[in-house]
Amino acid sequence: MGIGVAVIIFFVIILLANAIKVLPEYERGVLFRLGRFVGIRGPGLVIIIPFIDRLQKVSLRVITLDVPSQDIITRDNVSTKVNAVVYFRVIEPEKAIIAVQDYLYATSQISQTTLRSVLGQADLDDLLSQREKINKRLQQIIDQQTDPWGIKVSTVEVKYVELPETMKRAMAKQAEAERERRAKVIHAMGEQEASEKLREASDTLSKSPSGLQLRFLQTLSEVSAEKNSTIIFPLPIELIKPLLGKEYSGK
Repeated sequence: MGIGVAVIIFFVIILLANAIKVLPEYERGVLFRLGRFVGIRGPGLVIIIPFIDRLQKVSLRVITLDVPSQDIITRDNVSTKVNAVVYFRVIEPEKAIIAVQDYLYATSQISQTTLRSVLGQADLDDLLSQREKINKRLQQIIDQQTDPWGIKVSTVEVKYVELPETMKRAMAKQAEAERERRAKVIHAMGEQEASEKLREASDTLSKSPSGLQLRFLQTLSEVSAEKNSTIIFPLPIELIKPLLGKEYSGK
């Protein structure tokens, strides 16, 4: 009699272990009864009928999916490799289980094919300079394709674009040429501004003979301070004529 009671207690424990499930806040259980979908359970304590009900757990947390490098030929015929990362989560657990066999694998495959398709229609310059626009387009397309599976794609980011060495050297030369062009433009603009200021100064001095004399004397002072040798300047008589007075002018 004691052995029979022990066996019964053992089976009761097994039944209770299979009948009682505890789901955390971030999980939901898709409940099937004799193969038919009967509802979503959780979070918390869930009681099912052993051997009749089957509870399949689904996480509602954001999933980070790493898309492996894909060989891409851009619209301007440049061969490159691009990888990306996709952030998504399940918002309808019953669709994620019923509508698709493996939603993780299916989302990965959709992401890879979409990455090749979208980037193959873009030029290399757009791929490098308009990354945000391309990410937005990838997110919209992947989200639309995975919507029937109860999946919401929130973000898609292109992580790395691998360029051929010849293309890297060509881009480096192009960048160097662009820097030289900008330097020459800035130098030319500086020369233009300097010439305009000199012209303005010349016009001002030409209207004031005394100012021209003072500027000439200041230049002599600066030159004599910097050099230790004797410097002879030709001095036009018209420059000092106002200083000689009326006797020199014959008046």
